[in-house]
Amino acid sequence: MNTYWKNDPNDGSDESLWEHEWEKHGTCISTLKTSCYTNYTPQQEVVDFFNKVVALFKTLPTYTWLSNAGIVPSATATYTSAAILAALKAPRGVTAVISCANTNQLDQVFYFYDVTGSVQSGTFVPTNPVGSTSNCPATGVKYLLKSGSPAPGTTTTTAAPSPTTTTPGAPFSGTGYLEVTEGGKTSNGCIISGGTWYMGTCATFTATVSGSGFTLSTSKGKCAIQSNNLICASTVTTATVFTNSGGNLAYAGSSTFYASSVPTGSMQVTVSTTTLADSLTMVWQAI
Repeated sequence: MNTYWKNDPNDGSDESLWEHEWEKHGTCISTLKTSCYTNYTPQQEVVDFFNKVVALFKTLPTYTWLSNAGIVPSATATYTSAAILAALKAPRGVTAVISCANTNQLDQVFYFYDVTGSVQSGTFVPTNPVGSTSNCPATGVKYLLKSGSPAPGTTTTTAAPSPTTTTPGAPFSGTGYLEVTEGGKTSNGCIISGGTWYMGTCATFTATVSGSGFTLSTSKGKCAIQSNNLICASTVTTATVFTNSGGNLAYAGSSTFYASSVPTGSMQVTVSTTTLADSLTMVWQAI
């Protein structure tokens, strides 16, 4: 744990990260319920969870796979999302998911498995994700050095064109994701197809210019602010016209929205324009 599962020092201690991951992920795994154990000893399920996660992590040498494809940390070079995804798919035969912070900085890699049997002793089979494989731009993705890390020795790459960005104030158009920023975090989940906030895969939104603003829709239907809440559904007959405030979704002149709590696990939280406990913004990530 002290070697393989470190927290960002700016976000707190290692222990705080471990507690968060157990509460968010470990507690929702059915085979880790204490009733599933024979001769159960206290906290046995917690140990099993962390042992399995670390064991899986050791089979996923992400940095090596990227390096083998000529993708190395750099302060200046940029890469395409397709090249990164191809490098991560080659050794496993299935697609990973990549996530970018600050629009175009590679931040996280997610791998997916099907499990035959229990988490503790079952067989983990690599599988493709359901939904989008990236919220990064097609080109211009940065793979930055960790703070204090030396620059790679001799490997060089040619910088790709800078990603296309939305002009501040210009209406959103085309397809994209709504990535949530809350509590000072660069990325904290996404808005999914029903208009709710969720910590899983982002939904694809379609933005259509309407006057000086734009409307949104998803696979569920048109999106609107109804009874102070964001909703996307087939029952919405008239879509709300939103605006762009510095790349963030805005309504009635404000880009600040609210939620009663931060979602965890499979929880979905309603996004509201009414002042609640947690304030958030939603940044547009064009696809």
